[in-house]
Amino acid sequence: MSDGFLNIGDYINYLFSGVRCAEESLASTTQLYNPKTRDWSYSIIEKLGLDASLFPKIVPSGTVLGSILPSISDEVGLANLKVVATCSHDTGSAVAAVPSKGTNWAYLSSGTWSLLGIESPTPIITDCSRNANFTNEAGYGGTTRFLKNIVGLWIVQECRRAWAKEGTEYTYSELAALAKDAEPLRSLINPSAARFAKPDDMPAKIAAYCRESGQPVPTEPGQFIRCALESLALLYRSVLEDIESVAGTKIECLHIVGGGTKNQLLSQFSANAIGRKVTAGPVEATAIGNILIQALALGDLKSLDEVRAVVRNSIEVETYKPQDSELWDKAFARQQALPADL
Repeated sequence: MSDGFLNIGDYINYLFSGVRCAEESLASTTQLYNPKTRDWSYSIIEKLGLDASLFPKIVPSGTVLGSILPSISDEVGLANLKVVATCSHDTGSAVAAVPSKGTNWAYLSSGTWSLLGIESPTPIITDCSRNANFTNEAGYGGTTRFLKNIVGLWIVQECRRAWAKEGTEYTYSELAALAKDAEPLRSLINPSAARFAKPDDMPAKIAAYCRESGQPVPTEPGQFIRCALESLALLYRSVLEDIESVAGTKIECLHIVGGGTKNQLLSQFSANAIGRKVTAGPVEATAIGNILIQALALGDLKSLDEVRAVVRNSIEVETYKPQDSELWDKAFARQQALPADL
């Protein structure tokens, strides 16, 4: 018989501190959270037939839960070590480490998947946000991560895996170099098409989509990767324009964080596609954000602005400016005309 519900991050905190609670950024991703009340959605819990008493108190990101348990302290030889419920959700920590200034910016947590959004002071819950498939997740300091989860470098990873199965191993750097030398904007896909979310033989899926949509069919690794990266960058533009429309804001800069920042070609394509400045870095935004939220909780830093200033002053980021705007505008129109799937 269960006597309580904890997410994995909360369970680890419990093992160290003995405190049962739900950290807000992680709780907000369960679909059992009410972003307006910043508490569990007890109406949904009731409709699902769940026992509301199983759900622990939700605490803000950056809450000091107390000292580690004496049994652990004795074992590791560390006394009075504090346990902090940081932003347990990885994107929550990554967004806290975005080296931004001001308010007119968006973030892209780039990796296998892409999480693209803005930091909003309040949830944006409207018919438009629902129809555009955006989500409201809790960020540090009572902020809201208004974002969309879309495909990312998964398509490139799956192409690489397919070629490896055929006996040719490419590094990601080698694939980027091949893509850089390939013809620009030759073929495009809709990365959100359902077929590209499934594993196995990604090059064949890209080729089939291009063939079925009447475009030149990629035949070489560089053509496949360039098609994937350019199409992904154009998808970012589409999502950014949706954010501006739904949230009623103007985005002047896109901050890319996470492992995807290592792909400099994608960062430049992103700047070209969106027609705005792009900064790339830090790579380890989640770990950095997690550590700095702990520093906030323990009083070593005073605000989220200070956290971001530390990142700006500590981590070198790359800046990319738009190039070939007219060509990319035409490519965007081409991609927008492509079907969701064929």
